[in-house]
Amino acid sequence: MSRARVAALGGGHGLAASLSALRLVTDGITAIVTVADDGGSSGRLRKQFDVLPPGDLRMALAALCDDTEWGHQWGDVLQHRFAGDGDLGGHALGNLLITSLWDLLGDPVAGLDLVARLLNARGRVLPMASVPLDIEASVLGADPHRPDEVTQVRGQYAVATTPGKVLGVRLFPEEPPACSEAVTAILDADWVVLGPGSWFTSVMPHLLVPKLHEALVKTKAKKLLTLNLLMNDVETEGFSAADHLEVLAAHAPDLHIDVVLADPSTLDDSGALLRRVAAGVGAEVVIAPVADVDQPGHHDSLRLAAAYRDVLL
Repeated sequence: MSRARVAALGGGHGLAASLSALRLVTDGITAIVTVADDGGSSGRLRKQFDVLPPGDLRMALAALCDDTEWGHQWGDVLQHRFAGDGDLGGHALGNLLITSLWDLLGDPVAGLDLVARLLNARGRVLPMASVPLDIEASVLGADPHRPDEVTQVRGQYAVATTPGKVLGVRLFPEEPPACSEAVTAILDADWVVLGPGSWFTSVMPHLLVPKLHEALVKTKAKKLLTLNLLMNDVETEGFSAADHLEVLAAHAPDLHIDVVLADPSTLDDSGALLRRVAAGVGAEVVIAPVADVDQPGHHDSLRLAAAYRDVLL
């Protein structure tokens, strides 16, 4: 097990996949998680208690649980979701636990660190910003009856489910305060891993928090971008692998990437176009089979861990 210091940025299932692989490679993981979720259990708790949305943070903690009966049991507890349509219906127990600790301790980072201790987590989980965020996107053709009209769509859930082509995203508040521990983790890292995940609502937001952006540009850490397995979700309909990289470059033109990791199934040619776009941001393209053959669209933790090991170590 390496002690390489890795800052992994993202949110939701994409970040959880990355963390599940990284935990097999290094003990020095810091997950830096988006805090713009406004749907489901997280959205309800965010609205009711004016707290950071806990769901993506919970998923990251569960992905880093210790590989023991204790760790897996508490990981399952954290992920348990109540059924029914009552007050608890739809809430994940981990969301309630995290929100309770924030209420008791008055410190989001201390609360997350305490849950990590409960799980014997192989790493630390931090929010990317110290306040909850809203995402707004400019979407071309959100109204199918007006395909040439650009509409402003606000809210992570709305952006993730609105038809049309996302042209760009922004955050509210426009210059949110970064979590200071997250900034330090990026500056101290040996590697920064971006993605996979919903491109406009989980990956791009980190580049729009000024202090995080500044740290990503200044850090001496090498940067690895993990591309998604599915190129055509609602957010990125019609996008190629190269398009994903071009979007990142447009949102952060001063950001240098060292390695772009792609599964061969995502390439619509030999990878020549992706390599040309990657060269523009200073990156080498590494093509490796990281998909789960039994679950289309999902990463295989062992294969992804092997790819990360070969690049990071």
